[in-house]
Amino acid sequence: MSSSVFLRTVICGFIATFVMAMTAFLQGAFGLPVIDVGHILTESFNHAYDSEPYHIIFGNLAFNIIGIGLAMIWVVYLQKRIPGNWLVQGLLYGVIISLIAGLVVSPVVSIAAGESFGIFYSDTWVPGKLIFAGLLMHVVYGLALTQSLKVAGVDGVNG
Repeated sequence: MSSSVFLRTVICGFIATFVMAMTAFLQGAFGLPVIDVGHILTESFNHAYDSEPYHIIFGNLAFNIIGIGLAMIWVVYLQKRIPGNWLVQGLLYGVIISLIAGLVVSPVVSIAAGESFGIFYSDTWVPGKLIFAGLLMHVVYGLALTQSLKVAGVDGVNG
């Protein structure tokens, strides 16, 4: 991967993560749960301590690094392997991320924060709404990522 492709992927990953965060906050206006990933991560970091040594900045930083990491995974491993245009690829990547988040990531992070969301949010008060809200967030991330990568001229890494 050239330094130019790396830098453009980082920027696109940051943009897609920002768009996903804004979508997560705006979902409340449509009756869906507001999902503040930065706050959830901060609570996970602080759960092991009597005090709260980690500020929300650390949770949001981790959230953005994860988003950039997912952009790297897309460009290095998946962009050349998943068929379709940016729209189809973005939808598929968003669904894939949402499935992994509901099945693995969310249960593990919630337990680390001191409570259990369960697999696909089954231990919450509104699992159906959380599944839909998570799916919407991740599909928006996938679409924003693939569209911004297209505009930036990033076409995957040749294996």
